[in-house]
Amino acid sequence: MNPFMKNLMNKAKSNLKNIVFPESNDERILKAAEFLLAQNICEVSLIGNKSNLISKGFNIQKAHFFDPEDESISKELIESYYDLRKKKGISWVEAKRQLKTPITFATMLLKHKKVDGLVSGAVSPTADVLRAGIQIIKPAPGNKTVSSFFIMIMPDTSFGKDGILFFADCAVIPNPDANQLSDIALATASNYEKLVGDIPKVAMLSFSTKGSAKHPDVDKVTEAFKILQSKNSKNYLVDAELQLDAAIIDAIANKKAPESNVAGNANILVFPTLDAGNIGYKLVQRFAKAEAYGPIIQGLNQPMNDLSRGCSYEDVINVAILTSIQS
Repeated sequence: MNPFMKNLMNKAKSNLKNIVFPESNDERILKAAEFLLAQNICEVSLIGNKSNLISKGFNIQKAHFFDPEDESISKELIESYYDLRKKKGISWVEAKRQLKTPITFATMLLKHKKVDGLVSGAVSPTADVLRAGIQIIKPAPGNKTVSSFFIMIMPDTSFGKDGILFFADCAVIPNPDANQLSDIALATASNYEKLVGDIPKVAMLSFSTKGSAKHPDVDKVTEAFKILQSKNSKNYLVDAELQLDAAIIDAIANKKAPESNVAGNANILVFPTLDAGNIGYKLVQRFAKAEAYGPIIQGLNQPMNDLSRGCSYEDVINVAILTSIQS
């Protein structure tokens, strides 16, 4: 575990949160749960029959267990879920059926604050995790955009803060409009400040720097920057539009954007589309051998995060740590 994640792990230990894992039958989840409990990183809640889960051979006796078949727990959640979804035409019978699915059941536990955060996606597609989050947890007050970011830790520590940069959005919104881009930038800045403890410097990326090219795609980024300025109550350092090299390399920034307070020193890169963001983080991960943590979901009213179905148990541990810090 790198120094940044070790620091976050120690923060999580100092303020234990209860993280629920809907996919509790998966061995990667159980192995991660065993580690989290043994190291006292967070409290762990598992979904399913306690005896069945313990019989799988992992040391998870200290976990909390929530069984969807236990009516003493599920009755309140069914009523609440039905009230939440009945305007969408769902029947009581269908609400009861849906609540037996682990992701729905766990998300309702989160909504009712019986747990502090949720980690899923080792088995479920990202769409299922996001759907539960948007339908049940809802976007945070004053926010209409649910997006994501990746924490990228570079071997070359001259970039960002000791090699740490945040990339957004790389997993959720295919083609964000100007309003959504501004929301993504602000949310990522807030998370960077919380997780890294450094001053966010946000570069809103484009193939143009300060009007060097004319195109509707460039206009979208500049419009997002204008919108952001009107709601940037914390006065985060943000600039647009910037090409990647101008955003992270001083010598190029001095030529292309000499008056920018971000260019050359950006620690947050906001990509104009999901194509760019997803390709960008994978290029850096594979070619530059960077560590990539995410996608970390932002913009929801309570913290829940997605895993890759190809994740390792170490990935589960790292996302649980990040979710604990978000809680």
